[in-house]
Amino acid sequence: MKIQFNTSHHFHLIKIPLLAVILAILLMGLVNNAKAQDKTLRLEEAIQLGLQNSKVLKLSQAKIDEAVSQYNQEKDRALPTGSVSFGYNHAQIPANKLNFGEETIALPKSANAFLGIASINQTIFGGHRLKYAQESTNLLTNISRLDAVRDKDQITYDIINAYYNLYKVQQSLKVVKENLETIDDQIHQSQRFFDQGLVTKNDVLRFQLQRSNVQINGVDLESNRKIINHNLDILLGLPESTNLVIDEIPMAKRSIGTLNDYIDSALANRRELAQLDIRNRIAENNIKSIQANTTPTLSASAGAYYVDVSANPIPRSGNFITPVAVGLTASWNISSLWNNKNKIAEAKIQQSEVAINKGIVSDQLRNEVNQNYQSYLSALDKIQLLQTAIEQAGENKNILASKYRSNIASAIDRADAETLLYQAQINLALAKADADLAYYTLMKSTGKLNK
Repeated sequence: MKIQFNTSHHFHLIKIPLLAVILAILLMGLVNNAKAQDKTLRLEEAIQLGLQNSKVLKLSQAKIDEAVSQYNQEKDRALPTGSVSFGYNHAQIPANKLNFGEETIALPKSANAFLGIASINQTIFGGHRLKYAQESTNLLTNISRLDAVRDKDQITYDIINAYYNLYKVQQSLKVVKENLETIDDQIHQSQRFFDQGLVTKNDVLRFQLQRSNVQINGVDLESNRKIINHNLDILLGLPESTNLVIDEIPMAKRSIGTLNDYIDSALANRRELAQLDIRNRIAENNIKSIQANTTPTLSASAGAYYVDVSANPIPRSGNFITPVAVGLTASWNISSLWNNKNKIAEAKIQQSEVAINKGIVSDQLRNEVNQNYQSYLSALDKIQLLQTAIEQAGENKNILASKYRSNIASAIDRADAETLLYQAQINLALAKADADLAYYTLMKSTGKLNK
């Protein structure tokens, strides 16, 4: 008895879900590619995007607009003030008689009155108080503009910092990939030697352990890359799924000035010092404004009145009067002669505080520039040393590789040589990026990052 199976029927039952799974996988891949888009980014493009989409700069502009509005309001206070009013009054007089001995005055039972007033006032002389107030609000507007410039410098530096951090991680990942390929070749070769009885199993395990350590380092680097990439996407106003790719950044050849040159640049260009100079002028205006309180004030006024005692609001001859008044008023608060003394003393103390604060900030800037200058020089020296270290590590690796093939050196010695070269390569890639970042840090401290 022969039993036959209908394999064709079962084949068709299995074929359909397999095709569905394959199509689903392909569709998922297309969706993921659509979501995560690669974007090659240059530093100049990153800075431009960040400045265009910065919410901080938009807020800074709003503060400038607010300061300009306050300045315009202060100018409006110098304009004449005027008012117009018109009212109606109706009075009932139940007791309307007054007796004066033999004479009696009888008033009407009710009375109506329309009263219109138009007036205008203008200060002719007020001790220049309005002038000083306008100057102070104008200076505050300039401070807001300097705040915006300082915010722009900070945002630019934040973008540069994140850009180079991402570049350093990507470069490290490249080195990890290269080293994994090298270690895989070594594992393959050592396995061959082990099969031939030339090396021990421990030699093979040594390379496998080295590969695991490199992989662990790669996992950490990839996690950091995703975090930095996400933060930079937000900083630049890009979709958060954008995968940023940074090409090689060749180190620019830059001339290095003296420390004094950079310090002088900082003292001339830093916005903090310019703001303190403006605040000193504001304090000076405040002293003048307080002193102006001791002076007399002269103002002019004009007023017109319309008084109508009829019940009809339409003017009729004999029912209304229209007095017009023009006058000059001089006033002087003589108590300010002895009340202002301590106010002026306080204002002068505030001005001296601004001057002291400027000295403190100047010292801080000198220290900041010196620290950044030394860091930049140190970064350049480190690059030269690491280039020498790579040459030495490469030569050491080649020697030990030759000895290993000749069975003179152990697998441990060869693995250590590979590790030294791998570490030197990573350090050089990071040092080059650190040197560029140190340069931009120095430029920021001198106030010339965006110049």
